[in-house]
Amino acid sequence: MQQMNTVIGAIENCRFCLMCRHVAPVGHITHNESVTPHGIALVAAMQRRGQLTWDTSTLSVLYAEPDGGNCRAHCVTDQPLPAAIAAIRAEVADKGLAPPEVVRAHDRIVENHSVFGSYEPANEQGEWGLFVGDAGFNLSRETMHAALQLLEACGLDVVPVGCGLDSGFIPCSLGYPKTARAQASLCIEEVQRTSIKKLLVLSPQDLFAFRQMYRERLDITWPEEIVIIDLVDFLAGQVPNFKMIPLAGTADNATAYVDPTHAVRLPGRFDAARTLCEVALGYTPLELFWRQDRAHPVGSTAIQFTRPDIGVRLTEARLEDAVNRGAQSIVCDDPATLHELRLRNKSNLRVQGLYETLLARLARHS
Repeated sequence: MQQMNTVIGAIENCRFCLMCRHVAPVGHITHNESVTPHGIALVAAMQRRGQLTWDTSTLSVLYAEPDGGNCRAHCVTDQPLPAAIAAIRAEVADKGLAPPEVVRAHDRIVENHSVFGSYEPANEQGEWGLFVGDAGFNLSRETMHAALQLLEACGLDVVPVGCGLDSGFIPCSLGYPKTARAQASLCIEEVQRTSIKKLLVLSPQDLFAFRQMYRERLDITWPEEIVIIDLVDFLAGQVPNFKMIPLAGTADNATAYVDPTHAVRLPGRFDAARTLCEVALGYTPLELFWRQDRAHPVGSTAIQFTRPDIGVRLTEARLEDAVNRGAQSIVCDDPATLHELRLRNKSNLRVQGLYETLLARLARHS
C-alpha cells in the first residue's frame, strides 16, 4: 500500500491544479468551486496547516467528493486524490468528528455486512462464481436474476456469492479502513470457501474494489488463483453464440446507454457494454454527453451518505442528460446505478436493466 503520508500528499499536488476541472461532476452540478477536486484539496491542505478547523462548513466540503474516479482518470500524473480524501476522512472519524449520517451508515455495515439490507453467505461449491454484492442483492435483485439466467444460457453452472455483502468500498470511502479490511477479508474468504476459481463480478464498484482499491488503499492482495472477470466483458464475448428473438415492429432508436458509476475506472468495458446494448436493443444506442472516459457518476457511491443532497443532484443530472439527447428510455448494467436512476426518475423516461433487456430477447431452447 502507498504510505499514508504519500497518499495524503496528493492534496498538495491537487490544491492549485485544474487539470480535471472540466470533468468534475460535483463542480458541474453545484457551480461551487470549493467542492471541485482542487477546492476540496485546498480546504484539506489548509486544515493540515492549521489555517482551518474541521467544522460543519469545512466537513461539508471534505465529504462532497463522490469517489467516482473522474479526477484521477483525467490526471496525467495519476494523483490518488480520492484515496487521499478517504484517508483524511479516516482521521476525522478517528477524532469522532464524522457526520452522524456517516456514522450510521458505517454502523449498519458493521452490524449486517451490508448498508442496504441483509447478507446471505454462500453455501454452494463450484468453479465459476458471480459476485452479486450489496446493491445487486438488496436494491436490484432482478438484475442479479437476469445475469444468472444469462450465464446459465451460456452453459455455466455459476455459484452466487457475496449476496448482500459490501465489498469494502463504501466503508473505505466513508473513512473506516478497518471495517473496509474486515469486509474485504470476508469477500475473499467466501470466494475461497466456495472453491471458485473464476469470479464474474456484477458491479463495477466491486470490480474496482477487487482490482485496485484493495491493493492501493487497504494493503490487501487479491488471491492470484482466483481470476476476476467483468460480467460485461464476458457476456460480450458470448454474443456470437446468442440467438435473439426478432424485434416486433420498428425500433424507435431512442434508447440511451448510461455508463455506470465507476465506468471511468474501468475503460476496457466501454466497447463491451455497447456491444451488448446493440444486441439487446437491436440498434446502436444513443450516447449521452457525459459518457465513456468522461462519464459522470450517479449518487450511488458513498456520497449518498456523506452528502445526499449532492448525490440526488448527480443522478438527476444523468437523467437530464438523457432527456436532452432525445432519449425515451435509458439502459444500464450496474444494479446500484439502475436503482438510483429509477429512484430519482421524475420524467417519462423508461429505465431498463441491460441484462434484463438482453434476457428478454434471448431465444432459449429447452
